[in-house]
Amino acid sequence: MSYTPDSMDALRLMGDELADATVETLFERGEVGTFNTLMRYFTTVGQEVPDGLPDVAREYLHTTSAPPAWVDWGEMEKARLFFIDNNVHISTALAFSAMPACYVIPHVARLLSATHALEYPSRRMAETGQFTVYLMQPDAFEAGSRFVPAAQKVRLLHASIRYHMRREGRWDTAALGTPICQEDMIGGQMIFSIQVLDALHRLGIHMSVDGAESYLYAWRIVGAMLGVSPEHAPTDMDEARRFSDLYMTRYMGPSAEGARLTRQLIDLYEEVVPGTVLDPVVAALIRYLMGDTCADWLQVPRTGWDTAVKASPALLGVLEHIEDRSPLGEWALDRLGHLTTHLELSSLTRGRIMQYAIPERLKAEYGVASAAPRLHRWTPPPPTPV
Repeated sequence: MSYTPDSMDALRLMGDELADATVETLFERGEVGTFNTLMRYFTTVGQEVPDGLPDVAREYLHTTSAPPAWVDWGEMEKARLFFIDNNVHISTALAFSAMPACYVIPHVARLLSATHALEYPSRRMAETGQFTVYLMQPDAFEAGSRFVPAAQKVRLLHASIRYHMRREGRWDTAALGTPICQEDMIGGQMIFSIQVLDALHRLGIHMSVDGAESYLYAWRIVGAMLGVSPEHAPTDMDEARRFSDLYMTRYMGPSAEGARLTRQLIDLYEEVVPGTVLDPVVAALIRYLMGDTCADWLQVPRTGWDTAVKASPALLGVLEHIEDRSPLGEWALDRLGHLTTHLELSSLTRGRIMQYAIPERLKAEYGVASAAPRLHRWTPPPPTPV
């Protein structure tokens, strides 16, 4: 497909008819609270739909209960194996490159800022991490898995944001297009796929062409399940590159919301990193993967680690050498990657299952809540007055 500014402008006006109609009906009938309460217990494929669920929601769940008929299961299995082989690296790329890439798009940062949970600042990162782990399970689309219900809920979450922003007069559709439009949904798909692959390349991770294309394909399936129109989404690496480049150059730039969200992300990961000595590595890694221009837009601080972190590809190269030469080393590193990824996710979610509920209201003002105080970390006492 050929992407041009004109074709992108058309995508800016398109939402998701099925999810939008479902959410609008739920709000008009005052059934959102009932939906959220009952959907907390609907978490796995094959589970009975809860009694008392509004009819419109029941119909939506039935319509969206299966992946696209055109899915290639062989490609999905290759994508899963690619994720297993690179799970720590992919988690790193998601956290330190993909999320900041969302923040460097001002109108996306504004949307994220408006919908962040005040009492739980790490929610967005926790939801993204959990969603990706669900996707890459071997039984992601089979009975008992959590991925499909998560995708169904995320799709309605996006529709509810569109509903609120337009109904409350908080979004200039003429200037900004439809909130979370088809262009933004495809853009997000590219950020979490091809731009993650770009970050892996920058980290020096050796990837096969086949593995990278399978990973991109998996996110194409994800996009379709989240309401992306298949006829408009990129179908191969070349189309994905063209869309990604055009989307980012059309919109990326500085914003107050983007800088605040990035500061929040840095604070969050400094909490996850043990101790305080390695805290500056967080900002240095974001700067390394994003580049100086984007990092400056996001007000990522410069640190003494900015030069040292550039050696990370060499270190990762040594680990890959061990993995390639030793079956035992490959097994050990894969297990370490699995444990590290789940430890990181546990830290983000704080042991909770993310519910992806429909927000009944948005924040009154744009902005980001301050990070929770660091209750478990030592800080030096104030200077003693002389």
